[in-house]
Amino acid sequence: MPPVTLTPLTGGNGIALTSARPGPDLAAAGWSEVEYAAAGSAPLDRPGGRGGTAFTTRVLLRRPESAPASGVLVVEWLNVSSGADAAPDWTYLADELVRQGHAWAGVSAQYNGVESGSAVVAVEGAGLQGLKAVDPVRYGGLHHPGDRHAHAIFTEVARAVAAEVGAGTVLAIGESQSAYLLTTHVNQVHLDDRFFAGYLIHSRGEVAAPAGEDGCGIDLLAARATGVPTPIRDDLDVPVLVLQTEGDLLGRMNYLPARQPDGPLLRVWEVAGAAHADLFQIGDFEAFLGCPDPVNRGQQVYVARAALRHLVAWAQGGPAAPAAPPLEVRDGAFVRDEVGNVRGGVRTPVVDAPVEVLAGDAPGGSVICGLFGRTLALAPEVLHDRWGSQEEYAAAYTAATDAAVTAGFVLPEDRAAVLGEMRTLS
Repeated sequence: MPPVTLTPLTGGNGIALTSARPGPDLAAAGWSEVEYAAAGSAPLDRPGGRGGTAFTTRVLLRRPESAPASGVLVVEWLNVSSGADAAPDWTYLADELVRQGHAWAGVSAQYNGVESGSAVVAVEGAGLQGLKAVDPVRYGGLHHPGDRHAHAIFTEVARAVAAEVGAGTVLAIGESQSAYLLTTHVNQVHLDDRFFAGYLIHSRGEVAAPAGEDGCGIDLLAARATGVPTPIRDDLDVPVLVLQTEGDLLGRMNYLPARQPDGPLLRVWEVAGAAHADLFQIGDFEAFLGCPDPVNRGQQVYVARAALRHLVAWAQGGPAAPAAPPLEVRDGAFVRDEVGNVRGGVRTPVVDAPVEVLAGDAPGGSVICGLFGRTLALAPEVLHDRWGSQEEYAAAYTAATDAAVTAGFVLPEDRAAVLGEMRTLS
């Protein structure tokens, strides 16, 4: 099979990638950002199969140029749940990628991101579309043959980018809908191809994504309605870290039926007080969601960065990522502490030194608000009973931060940022 060719994309309105939060200043960090049309032939059934179907998709490459490079390439399966490509894991992981010198590539692996299709989750009035509709001048030459070929496209484009940057370790990551696809990739595709050295599957649901068809995107809603709970296979040959938030276990995402214990090459982290998406992800655009309560203000971003750090080391032959206890669930409901935060799971300072209830869901509202969870202030009398003074609270928060660093769920480099999120008691 001929290799995928990478041709820089120019013109039109510039790079189209949905984002609500600005990332690091790449130029100031000595990084470059180049968008390519990636053209090749996708094997009919899986990477390594015979025959092929022509495709031309988009890949966005961010990499160190004058800054030191680690030799690691992190490839994100871009998320199309809104109807357009988004890179939620770049948002969470950018600071860690830049400081470690890991190149990042975002691949438009799915049909809807290129050709347009229905949105699984939409914000009222947003009306997002695929690349060709958004900017036909820049992206009119792209062609996606359908999600039957998405896995092959993802792997073959990643292979081409790895060759472009000279990467020695290539990891696959994806959040939400992309995590459903990566679950399928690990279970049904990886052992036939064995290209990726590890996987970070972030916020998956209980089922795996369907195989897909020619000429259209997958119907994830139908798959969730008719599918069966699907754990990660137990005969892995590379490490897989499944990162789940509190909001992913029950309700719309309903990961709980697929919950599984750790294995030799599997770690499952469930983050207490975290939602499927949160304030860090939405940034200054929180008000556009129209949610009745403030969205989740948990600290999964720091846990995600730690997860990537551990996965890189593990994939390169280092120690396994630390194990974490599961969130406590009894009779289909979370077990909560005296202020209302869930017990168990990966702990962060905002739940171990609480001044708020950090919920992974927001019952009764829109789908998007449910995914962003909510943050509820504790009553003044509850705060007063729990914390006698700002100094007492600060000492407990600092101790919780240091405990999270020691446990490996917050990176030492992020300690100052976490301490900067300490609340001021009124």
